[in-house]
Amino acid sequence: MIGSADQSVSPPRIDLPREYNAAVDLIERNLRAGRADKVAYVDVNGRHTYGELAQRVDRFASALAQSGVQMEERVMLCLLDTIDFPTAFLGCIKAGVIAVPVNTLLTTADYEFMLRDSRARMLVVSEALLPQFAPLLAKMPQLKQVIVSGTPAQGQRSFDAFLASGTPSFQAAVTTRDDPCFWLYTSGSTGTPKGAVHIHSSLAHTAEFYAKPILGIREDDVVFSAAKLFFAYGLGNALTFPMTVGATAVLLNERPTPASVSRVLREHQPSIFYGVPTLFAALLASEELPPKSALKLRVCTSAGEALPENIGKRWRERIGVDILDGIGSTEMLHIFLSNRPGEVRYGSTGKPVPGYEIRLVDETGNLAATGEIGELQISGASSAIQYWNNRERSLHTFLGPWTRSGDKYIREADGYYTYCGRSDDMLKVSGHYVSPFEVEAALSSHPAVLEAAVVGAEDENKLTKPKAFVVLKAGQGAGDALADELQQHVKHLLAPYKYPRWIEFKNELPKTATGKIQRFKLRA
Repeated sequence: MIGSADQSVSPPRIDLPREYNAAVDLIERNLRAGRADKVAYVDVNGRHTYGELAQRVDRFASALAQSGVQMEERVMLCLLDTIDFPTAFLGCIKAGVIAVPVNTLLTTADYEFMLRDSRARMLVVSEALLPQFAPLLAKMPQLKQVIVSGTPAQGQRSFDAFLASGTPSFQAAVTTRDDPCFWLYTSGSTGTPKGAVHIHSSLAHTAEFYAKPILGIREDDVVFSAAKLFFAYGLGNALTFPMTVGATAVLLNERPTPASVSRVLREHQPSIFYGVPTLFAALLASEELPPKSALKLRVCTSAGEALPENIGKRWRERIGVDILDGIGSTEMLHIFLSNRPGEVRYGSTGKPVPGYEIRLVDETGNLAATGEIGELQISGASSAIQYWNNRERSLHTFLGPWTRSGDKYIREADGYYTYCGRSDDMLKVSGHYVSPFEVEAALSSHPAVLEAAVVGAEDENKLTKPKAFVVLKAGQGAGDALADELQQHVKHLLAPYKYPRWIEFKNELPKTATGKIQRFKLRA
């Protein structure tokens, strides 16, 4: 018995006043510091200063108020990464309206669910994404207005015209640090998305706990996040963190391919680059990636899924900068467990971020012993307060000050945490737990493999064994000989019972738009 997991903690908090508006804080701190003429954002349309952003936010907030949207009502944002995203997001928050940014790569059915679930009064959408919403607009009686970033259809308003109808100054809504501020829908890697409700103080906590002490972000940094702003990871990377210190953020309004990301790295010379494992692997396999002599990177980070050890080591050899692998979640808003500069251990997710408490809980509800697998639970002030309109899942996930992650981890004796997979992905093979991620990492270390996913499948005796789905690098030929070679490769690296009994070659793996492998689709 290691100890009960029901102990309570009080999450550390930074000292914010009771009356607090997150948008006011992020904007005014830069104006007070004399940064009105400093570039805040660079996007496809040009460069935008902090002073210009402040005026745009006020215009959007005042236009919202004039249009009849009330405090605490919802506005859905389905926007590509341009200056219009921070304008609308912060404008909603300043007006006391709940911003609901959503994934830009979803289907019409997904958007219908989210519009109905959120009961959004207004939709702000990029012109390129409007066709996905067109079949829905007449079926949403609660949706009163559609604002289009680009050219609107009949009966809609353009974003620019909406801004022009507002005033260049706006008295912020009176909100508190504990008021609902914005929602983020979970990515749906395990099924139906859930709306995680975040409060006004959440953004500041992620910046103070992670961005400053771990990244060491500074005013002179130029940051680039391949993860989009609608994603919790990207929202911190490209909005909260740079605005907290007055840095400059580069926005990419197209897909983050090796070609487009390499172009940004060359042309804009970011000092901080935020990626995901799939992208780092693709960049390393691409001829487009610039040499380290052509870059000014000092910090790289990865999240979304655990970073395979070989990718981290290859990136360091090729670019000369470590990748700080970490784990965050929509529910916790950003990274709470991370490697840090000078202490990187590839294959590990690092140690708890200051300001967050971590515990591992075993299947009996007790704290897991050092070296034993347990479910990762987190306590921290950036946690969402609930899932909207989903009491059952809220009660399952939010346990007082603790938030269940659904991830399985092992804590090593020296305090490093090693990822073992999602709780519903763990395999019981020959009486032993097997982490799919461990097998995937072994497969990915083979020079022919671009990426891999492992799930459980039944053999002829109805016993569960690992099955691998493998995507090969360009120019590699699939076949039985390579499958045998990969199986032997895993046996050489891991305990024999962990090797994949079957290997299926795929052109691509099913993923969420944020890059997480949807293993439940592979199991199906």
